[in-house]
Amino acid sequence: MTEPSLNDLRQEMLQLFASMQNFRAELAALRSPKVEDDRFANMADQLEEIVRATEDATNTILESVEKMSALIDEHRDRIADADGSGAWLAKLDESFMEVFQACAFQDITGQRVNKVITSLKYIEDKIDAMANLWGREGLSAAPVPKSDKDAEPAGERLDGPALQGEGTTQDEIDKMFD
Repeated sequence: MTEPSLNDLRQEMLQLFASMQNFRAELAALRSPKVEDDRFANMADQLEEIVRATEDATNTILESVEKMSALIDEHRDRIADADGSGAWLAKLDESFMEVFQACAFQDITGQRVNKVITSLKYIEDKIDAMANLWGREGLSAAPVPKSDKDAEPAGERLDGPALQGEGTTQDEIDKMFD
């Protein structure tokens, strides 16, 4: 077996250097002060907002169904069942129970999304550790590769709805049309 030549070692060193430069640029794209939005934190925030909004909507649905079910019970007690209204009201009440059961999806969905959030935060912590090892100053000097998002025309960027407490409120939008 022959020993590597000096030329072979140079080639290996150059390839290693190029790989490290690529790694540095990719890491800078994730954690550089030059990058406006923290993609990992933004993903976790968006997912947490989905869980919150889904929970709020489900609670509103359940509260409304409870009120309607109570009205049915109250009305059932007031009417005589001569016209068959009692049976119809019982079927309607059964349908409300199906809505209650269907709303159980929110709890399972929330649990699954929270697992994804936990995984994202784990990855974010690992990327932060790598950024700290490299040095934040070094990442500031690294070129940040353009993302697909940067290539989109400004009018076509859809960042989605603002998180709670951010962005323009519906009242502010309504005032623009007054």
